[in-house]
Amino acid sequence: MKDFGTSSDPAVQAQLDRLAALSVPQGRLGLETIRTLLARLGDPHLALPPVFHVAGTNGKGSTCAFLRAMLEAQGHRVHAATSPHLVRYNERIRVAGELIPDARLAELLAEVLDAGSDLAPSFFEVTIAATFLEFARVPADTCVVEVGLGGRFDATNVIPEPVACGIAALGIDHERFLLAPDDDVPAEPLARIAFEKAGIAKPGVPLVTFEYPPQAATAVERVADRVGAPTFALGADGGWSANVAEDHIAYADAQGTLSLPLPTLPGRHQAFNAALAVALLRHQQAVSVSPEAMAAGIRTARWPARLQRLASGPLTGEREAWLDGGHNPSAGATLAEHFTGQRLHLVIGMIEGKNPMALVAPLAPSIASLTAVPVPDHDHYPPEAFGEIASGAPDVTAALAALPDDDLPVLIAGSLYLAGEVLRLNDEWPD
Repeated sequence: MKDFGTSSDPAVQAQLDRLAALSVPQGRLGLETIRTLLARLGDPHLALPPVFHVAGTNGKGSTCAFLRAMLEAQGHRVHAATSPHLVRYNERIRVAGELIPDARLAELLAEVLDAGSDLAPSFFEVTIAATFLEFARVPADTCVVEVGLGGRFDATNVIPEPVACGIAALGIDHERFLLAPDDDVPAEPLARIAFEKAGIAKPGVPLVTFEYPPQAATAVERVADRVGAPTFALGADGGWSANVAEDHIAYADAQGTLSLPLPTLPGRHQAFNAALAVALLRHQQAVSVSPEAMAAGIRTARWPARLQRLASGPLTGEREAWLDGGHNPSAGATLAEHFTGQRLHLVIGMIEGKNPMALVAPLAPSIASLTAVPVPDHDHYPPEAFGEIASGAPDVTAALAALPDDDLPVLIAGSLYLAGEVLRLNDEWPD
């Protein structure tokens, strides 16, 4: 399994090889290792510019993309930490608006790996320590930090006083990482996920969320109440609202109303992610962003491999092709909504351990053909896992070449690792 990426720069590749050699800590929970590692590096997480911290099952990356675009439209210098990367590891660390250069990345990873050589840190702990170290050293006005997995025990959850915390859409995913229910952890699966995500809440820091089913909402509220975090939920009294019309977003909160443009990013769900970013900005006072900059950011935000219309290129040719890295039932519902009433060819690759029908079942009315492909360097499902209509291809290039010569679009979906390979093959590297 190669989550760590490859690089054409020998110095970067040497450090990525060291990352790949780290053993994943089985069953280790808590923030002790990341705190110890950061302490050896001078506690850079205590010297960051104002931080927006965002968790969620689906949409947290898009929300971070909208936040960054809005902040930059205001003229702010923005650091951004996101995951996973699609093509290059550098994508995880955006420093003052630019992907970290190879030369600096090699130095930074070496420094962190050397400092933690006896701690057995995880891949993500090293990544976050390196990220925060660079963010503390390079001047900026603010940081946007995406949670990696969960929230409560995520390596990003060492930031003591973010200016605002957000939770995007919740769904069932990464179930094997959920703790068994007890007096503190709810029994209902979505409520348990909500409990973990709400673990990023901090005393006195606004916690801005979507609307969730009752048990999940209760789990969030209990965590927030326990730590003393004021909550502002979509649709709740004292929270915020967003109504998506055909040509605009009608946003409202205690400060007033805004009429905002629809995002360039396709999908109705992106309008709500944009509204969540607006709510995060409007429920804090540390970083100023005007409504005009919010509108500009909504228009200009880009986030690859999330219902992305691929350009004509070496892989796609002239065929209409869409790319989405989603792999859970919530992603399936979003894709089904977007392609309602259309027929399409589905090319799917999914890592073992996910629900192979998460996308196929909701998309079934639209599927004209289904081709299963491997996910590069990962254990993945064979064609028969996706039902009787599925055929197989050795790779995504062969899958596209074998499609009928018709006018139907193709959707390539099921894994962000597969999405990264598609972007590389089509020469659409994230920048």
